[in-house]
Amino acid sequence: AMVTLLRRNPEIQPLLAILQVKRQKDTCRINYFDICKELLKLNNDPKVHGVYLHLPAASLTSRVLDAPLKVKSVLLVGGEGPLRLALQCLIERSGVEVNTSHWNSKSLQTQVHLHLFSNLTVKDCNRWIQNQQYRPWRLRSLKLLPLTPVPSDIEISRAQTPKPVDQLAEEIGLLPEELEAYGRNKAKVQLSLLDRLHSQPDGNYVLVAGITPTPLGEGKSTVTIGLVQALSAHLKLNSFACLRQPSQGPTFGVKGGAAGGGYAQVIPMEEFNLHLTGDIHAITAANNLVAAAIDARMLHEATQSDKALFNRLVPTVNGVRTFSPIQISRLRRLGISKTEPTSLTPQEVSAFVRLDLDPSKITWQRVLDTNDRFLRKITVGQASTEKGQIRETGFDIAVASEIMAILALSDSLKDMKDRLAHMVVGTSRSGGPVTAEDLGVSGAVAVLMKDAIKPTLMQTLEGTPVFVHAGPFANIAHGNSSVLADKLALKLVGRDGFVVTEAGFGADIGMEKFFNIKCRASGLRPNVVVLVATVRALKMHGGGPNVSAGAPLPREYINENLSLVAGGCHSNLKKQIQIAHLFGVPVVVALNVFKTDTRAEIDLVCQIAKTCGASDAVPCHHWSQGGRGCLELAQAVKEATRRPSNFQFLYPTEMPIVEKIRTIAQKVYGANDMELSPEAKSKIDYYNQQGYGSLPICMAKTHLSLSHMADKKGAPTGFILPIRDIRASVGAGFIYPLVGTMSTMPGLPTRPCFYDIDLDPDTEEITGLF
Repeated sequence: AMVTLLRRNPEIQPLLAILQVKRQKDTCRINYFDICKELLKLNNDPKVHGVYLHLPAASLTSRVLDAPLKVKSVLLVGGEGPLRLALQCLIERSGVEVNTSHWNSKSLQTQVHLHLFSNLTVKDCNRWIQNQQYRPWRLRSLKLLPLTPVPSDIEISRAQTPKPVDQLAEEIGLLPEELEAYGRNKAKVQLSLLDRLHSQPDGNYVLVAGITPTPLGEGKSTVTIGLVQALSAHLKLNSFACLRQPSQGPTFGVKGGAAGGGYAQVIPMEEFNLHLTGDIHAITAANNLVAAAIDARMLHEATQSDKALFNRLVPTVNGVRTFSPIQISRLRRLGISKTEPTSLTPQEVSAFVRLDLDPSKITWQRVLDTNDRFLRKITVGQASTEKGQIRETGFDIAVASEIMAILALSDSLKDMKDRLAHMVVGTSRSGGPVTAEDLGVSGAVAVLMKDAIKPTLMQTLEGTPVFVHAGPFANIAHGNSSVLADKLALKLVGRDGFVVTEAGFGADIGMEKFFNIKCRASGLRPNVVVLVATVRALKMHGGGPNVSAGAPLPREYINENLSLVAGGCHSNLKKQIQIAHLFGVPVVVALNVFKTDTRAEIDLVCQIAKTCGASDAVPCHHWSQGGRGCLELAQAVKEATRRPSNFQFLYPTEMPIVEKIRTIAQKVYGANDMELSPEAKSKIDYYNQQGYGSLPICMAKTHLSLSHMADKKGAPTGFILPIRDIRASVGAGFIYPLVGTMSTMPGLPTRPCFYDIDLDPDTEEITGLF
């Protein structure tokens, strides 16, 4: 039986774990807590098929025997008479199979071997194989009873009691050991799931993008959640939503949270919008550790000799001086193969200890997850202890950190660690790139990020699963949730299931980067694009007045106006559909219906969208009705996934940097051409010289227009796209040109959202979130 199992499943390695405890001579005490803790650890390890516990006879008390042994069999060695009999009965009473042997038995080794293979391994390996198989979903959806008028988002969220996250995990086929709970409502999911389900076919892959939005947003997250609620809770099809973690910048700034809205939300929405499992805090800490390392290194290099630097960087500990592994990596990059510190020549010592960073060419900035325009440019090093190391720098918002982009694009812990090591933080005075690994800090950064790489499992109002992971801004970075969340979800939903992932802002930004950057990194190919539109945004693109956050909507947006709607459809909506078709993917238009929209306006949008090339166009009422209001969209998406998708990239990465930028400017934005500043030209030359020319492009551009001019609505043409600067995120794996006056640190408006956010000290309930 064992030979047959191993032939069919060569990845199985039968394993017996032996836990031996001896009483110390100077004490009669044994730490039972540690023993039980170790037993639980072994029980929860799927690679362990048998456990052998050896304790001094006098210590065999119920405190140890009560430790949960789960399905492990026991080989009881030693002990005589009543002791063995009592012990055997106690163990068997807990449902565990017991075999016995004597210490002096000549066949003890054989018995242990036979016990492992005959009593443990065949049964447990069969059980292990069964546990590793894909588990069909047994999802229990939550009932939704929509009210009219629709209450506030936070009232709706509080009115629904979410399922315990371990129950949700079990319903969608996760194993207990693959879950790390953060309280009752959310949990991290182990990446080992990818190994367990590696042979499982992926489900259907759906991208939600949008037309160019108003400053108020058009509801892509809400549509994403409404769609998965319709697919899972109503059509009974396995589906997963993959969303980004919201930044506190928008939450306390203009836009508010990103948990969806109305009856299409992730719950609990307070936990979703505030801190979650701390991933953004981990990114902030990791990013600022790198920044601190940069300034500290420049200070020490400026104030110490080569010998003093070397003695401090490679100190003598207990009479021995050795390089750390990260220092050996630096030596290798310098072409030095030596590993003995005393063998380096003075020239090699100098090359090793001096990064010689050029203060004017440091590209790494500090970050903060708050909109704070006054930190865009700062001066550091002004204290007397900094000894004249004054330089200008600045802050970005935390989600603009390259570490956030790396988190979103990594496909394993090793991949993330390698990307973190390759982050370029600046340039030396001799013109070479200086990396986080050169600073010696990349290993520590990986430690800070080790938990952040695991996606967080939550649920919608109707009890359907959601992965929340990563949160790069789309107008600064690539604006998509993580590759890992999508890959895990695609395995979990099964061949006929659906994974709905969202790209930030308009299709010209988030969708273009999803295809050209994220799909290259992941190897995944989408089946269909859902393009979200609103009558409000279409009227703006059709010539309507400006829309401002916090200001009342002009009457054109409240009263029926078919002319403005048609203008927006034939300009911006049509152009965004065409952009999706550049990549060979079918498009379904989802019209997010507001209560001010008229039937004539809704019908007009759906009619024009189809004439502009959409596979289908349907109105969506998920905000007021939940998944039931998105059934038409769910059917349209299901039908569209049956159509062939002839996916293609917009450009090959081997194309020169200038031509890649020009291709995006002309084909996606509608520009006549693009124009490089002198600084941008010199950066391109430098990046080509360093071998970064084959990286994809991540444009940093306003999200409020297809062009670089935020006030130009519709589908502008005939303009020249100005590229004022170009930067490289080498670890993340892309070049990002800065278009126009794009800022990487937003500012707060006159009346931020935080005016409405408050806490009841008696009930600890949060108010004002939306």
